[in-house]
Amino acid sequence: MKNLLWLLIGVIGGFVAAHFMNKDPRGQEIFADIDARISEFTGILSDAYRAEEARLSDATDD
Repeated sequence: MKNLLWLLIGVIGGFVAAHFMNKDPRGQEIFADIDARISEFTGILSDAYRAEEARLSDATDD
């Protein structure tokens, strides 16, 4: 139970820190950079998934 409390304190502290960081223009730039990197990563994963799905679909059609 004590570990759950520490986890909740950490999560809440992280949200509070992110909120204050987002108010600062430098913090907004950091978040925009992180968002762009995440979007790029998820785009690469999506493309790879679709390519693998198409390859498997072609293999079962033969």
